[in-house]
Amino acid sequence: EVAGVLVGTARWTGVPLSRVLALAGPLPDADQLIGRSVDGWTGGFPTALAAAPDALVAIGMNGVELPVRHGYPARLVIPGLYGYVSATKWLSDLELTRWDDYDAYWIRRGWAKSGPVKTMTRIDVPGRVVTPGTVRVAGVAWAPPRGISAVELRVDRGRWQRARCS
Repeated sequence: EVAGVLVGTARWTGVPLSRVLALAGPLPDADQLIGRSVDGWTGGFPTALAAAPDALVAIGMNGVELPVRHGYPARLVIPGLYGYVSATKWLSDLELTRWDDYDAYWIRRGWAKSGPVKTMTRIDVPGRVVTPGTVRVAGVAWAPPRGISAVELRVDRGRWQRARCS
């Protein structure tokens, strides 16, 4: 489910992907980077996104060694893309290719190839039908890598009200 339990935050540590690619010296027409997992899974995304300073070959998560379930010993973290095109866990290989020359795992199964994260919101509280009166509402909003500057809420057809962030 989009915006389900697989959405979260973590503090990643690792090597900037741009440094890894600089060592490889890609050919100018290589415009797609494929990440391959030890189990054969593949994800592919535009090489231009690998240049972002927070695009990583991650080896740590939240101040500790990368846990196995999150891709130990290394995984790709590419902000602004859904994981189905970018978040290769248990990373074994990187391959530079052309966009039109290779379709990764989910693309061959009919999913969209580019996979950018769209601006999203989710209301988590109250999570039930409410009765008339004052009701506290809480949730999350995200738009990586752009970020969120404001959130507004409207009840039924009332006026839009700016939410307080905490």
